[in-house]
Amino acid sequence: MVGVFAAGLLAAGPAAAQEPERRGPPRTEKTEPPRRAPTLDELFERLAAAGSPAEARPIAQQIERRWLRSGSDTADLLMIRALEAMKNADHPLAVEILDRIIALRPGWAEAWNKRATVFFMMGDTVRARVDIAETLKREPRHFGALFGLASMLMRDDEKKAAYEAYKKAHALYPQFAPVREALERLRPDVEGRDI
Repeated sequence: MVGVFAAGLLAAGPAAAQEPERRGPPRTEKTEPPRRAPTLDELFERLAAAGSPAEARPIAQQIERRWLRSGSDTADLLMIRALEAMKNADHPLAVEILDRIIALRPGWAEAWNKRATVFFMMGDTVRARVDIAETLKREPRHFGALFGLASMLMRDDEKKAAYEAYKKAHALYPQFAPVREALERLRPDVEGRDI
């Protein structure tokens, strides 16, 4: 009889041959709750409070990555293709793809911003400025669009308007050196010089 019992335990596997499990309160492993991704508002707060360019840059990049997500797999795939066309300086193709993205997702600020960038690269500042206005309607905190707008305004010798756009960009991203430098250069012309 003992042989049959032992054979039964062996057939049941090693777990059956062990002592019975002790009863008691269930063990709970301490695990960290899943981290919640910061909201765009939280990222902008962190960006404004960053104490150095090295601290600010990864936050700005995280914001930029968020802007590149449309919520549509199709639009996101088309954006990848548009960015490749931009990288290869195939501006007509980039505009064509961005036109399709905007038709598909007209509320996506980054699609308007990227098309503004392509128009600027093509030397068409009129259409670039129109698309920047559309970008800022959808995302008034778009520091890249504000910087681009300010740069175009400077090219057109509209210093006061450029200065205001740079100030808005600076309020959002104070550690962005090109904006700080542009403000320092323009301040005497716009605000006047100390006597």
